[in-house]
Amino acid sequence: MAFGIPLLNEVHLSTAVSNLKDQFFLPETIRKLGNNLETVHAGFSAQDFVSTVLSDPWDSLELMDRMRRVADCVREHLPDDYPEALNILRSAAAGIEGFDSLVFPDFVQRYGLEYPDESIAALQHFTELCSSEFAVRPFIMQYPKRMFKQLKRWAKSKNQHHRRLASEGCRPRLPWAAALKDLKKDPTPIFAILEILKEDSELYVRRSVANNLNDISKDHPNRVIELAKRWKGNSEHTDWIIKHACRTLLKQGRTEVLQLFGFSSPDSIHVAPLEWDRKQIAIGDSIVFSSKIQTSKASLGKLRLEYVVHFVKKNGTTSPKVFHISERMEQAKEMSIEKRHRFADLSTRKHYPGTHRFELRVNGVVKSEGEIELA
Repeated sequence: MAFGIPLLNEVHLSTAVSNLKDQFFLPETIRKLGNNLETVHAGFSAQDFVSTVLSDPWDSLELMDRMRRVADCVREHLPDDYPEALNILRSAAAGIEGFDSLVFPDFVQRYGLEYPDESIAALQHFTELCSSEFAVRPFIMQYPKRMFKQLKRWAKSKNQHHRRLASEGCRPRLPWAAALKDLKKDPTPIFAILEILKEDSELYVRRSVANNLNDISKDHPNRVIELAKRWKGNSEHTDWIIKHACRTLLKQGRTEVLQLFGFSSPDSIHVAPLEWDRKQIAIGDSIVFSSKIQTSKASLGKLRLEYVVHFVKKNGTTSPKVFHISERMEQAKEMSIEKRHRFADLSTRKHYPGTHRFELRVNGVVKSEGEIELA
């Protein structure tokens, strides 16, 4: 695969867009696409195409707007007949790799919705170059019955990119894409796809299955819990999937889910009050907190350690964020923990002055807490 779209979905996408804007859809790539199109279609002028794409306001456009502008300019410079234009574009795709190649499925979703036969075949082809996970979604909304039959065929394909598209394309809450509202309300059709893929040999596909289930868990937690119980122990693959799929439920501290993965009640565990290297810091600084965990038993058992920061928002209210520390089997009756947290502004979070409460959680239960002042 030329570009790891799954990796993109593992990070916050506003950060990804910021980092990628100056790496893709560069003038040389636009010229290469124009030259390819001119080679396969005599009526195409690469010079006119490049001039149109790079004209104002190109420099001020964000990444996705640049992609859509390229797709629009391709449409403008190719024949009016969509199937003919699509065949030309497919022939010109060779050598266009990475994020730049997302322009091909984007062209399909923008102009091919009324041509499902040609467009679905093209999405299958283009997903091998990059991913059609975004472009397939309008077709799922427009032709749900037809598309779920197609998704099942892709799920059984020998090609791993087709199989991943079967799962990734129908994620109800796929980042960077419009939500599939009907599937958020009732994800039943998705489960039939995921059942086919639950033992997939490729981690690339299994990760998508887990992410799909994690999406579903935000609206239908009990359905994902039921599935996790049914899949658990089937194989190493299904065990990995359900653990990754239940990450939001684990962060929520759901007792049923914690017990499913062997995290018992921490009633016998005592956690000392949090200690701080300082209690007042400025935005941009780091703070270190520590504590000791003890039990009267011979072993602390299987531990999931997390801390929660209740961040002050602009309006003065607070919003909690869970941070994972570790999961481990601890044989000693006592252990120490130390963690550094930095209050640096990010593209994903802006900090505001005020009292920030910290909580240390063991197996989903708050066992110690304290406050610091952000100046």
